[in-house]
Amino acid sequence: MTTLPVIAPVPDAARSRRAALPPRHLADLDLPARQALVRELGEPAFRAKQISTHYFGRLVRDPAGMTDLPAAARDRLADALLPTLLTPVREMACDDGATRKALWRLHDGSLVESVLMGYPDRVTVCISSQAGCGMACPFCATGQAGLTRNLSTAEIVDQAVYLAGVAASGVVAGAPPRLSHVVFMGMGEPLANYGRVIAAVRRLCAPAPEGLGLSQRHVTVSTVGLVPAMRRLAEEDLSVTLALSLHAPDDELRDELVPVNQRWKVAEVLAAAWDYAARTGRRISIEYAMIKDVNDQPWRADLLGRLLTGRLAHVNLIPLNPTPGSRWDASPKAVEREFVRRLRAAGVSTTVRDTRGQEIDGACGQLAAAEVSG
Repeated sequence: MTTLPVIAPVPDAARSRRAALPPRHLADLDLPARQALVRELGEPAFRAKQISTHYFGRLVRDPAGMTDLPAAARDRLADALLPTLLTPVREMACDDGATRKALWRLHDGSLVESVLMGYPDRVTVCISSQAGCGMACPFCATGQAGLTRNLSTAEIVDQAVYLAGVAASGVVAGAPPRLSHVVFMGMGEPLANYGRVIAAVRRLCAPAPEGLGLSQRHVTVSTVGLVPAMRRLAEEDLSVTLALSLHAPDDELRDELVPVNQRWKVAEVLAAAWDYAARTGRRISIEYAMIKDVNDQPWRADLLGRLLTGRLAHVNLIPLNPTPGSRWDASPKAVEREFVRRLRAAGVSTTVRDTRGQEIDGACGQLAAAEVSG
């Protein structure tokens, strides 16, 4: 993510304490593996479908509500297949209830965040794929804190399932009661946790009771530009949107803002993005944080326009969310408008991201930073 404060790194000792894997959960397993586990517990295989239907189809977590399961087996099955992965630390709402943010504590004490955003035609959740991040982008609190660990497949999926339940409860003002979109734009670099993120995408898109039944076209996976993983993603036969966090069109500045650019330069990253677009037919979302006097100059807008003209791409400009004590600030609106004008004049589809959740520390990492400093 891009609108974050700086928080203290996690000490090495804490990292080692947090290395233990989370408990196994049904979302880590496909349906045949769940059936095998249920049989090991001495129950008929069809119980796996029943408990999976509760979790993915009905968004029920409490064994007491699973009345089609024998009372004597409910707790045993739930303990084996539905262990608690996410413990709510703080949940906040703003935008008249249309935006809701959750801060979770994982089994090892790590903190991660998710955001639910309701719109008249859809409900979107933004989920985390790592506790912390190893990409070290200087304007990002998560990146500056370093990587604690990768999340498991189930820890990723469980964020979406929990918030799908929130949407289904009808509390999201002015939005449908069903989760429709998932974006991997929370804490962490998704493609640095490649195997589990891809497994989570497949679980989210598989029909119930195998998964949550979302459309692949309604899932967005972001990256700062891990080129080998981008090329691998193009071979997955998925229809997800790839979002590239570019933030600068020139190598000199991007080397500073997105340090992985020192390994894979702008031209190589964009080439991988265009290959993904050609393979999948999906438009690339170019994420660009507007940072005052850093990357918002007219000549950079023109250069970005030249790089993207004629490509299957859309620019999503992100107004930086100023945070106390940070040297980074948002571009003035007049500068932002000129940037948009120049990109559109070059024939590049461009929008400015809706600024949601500022009064509840809506940018990824802010609630975790507050919890750590508090």
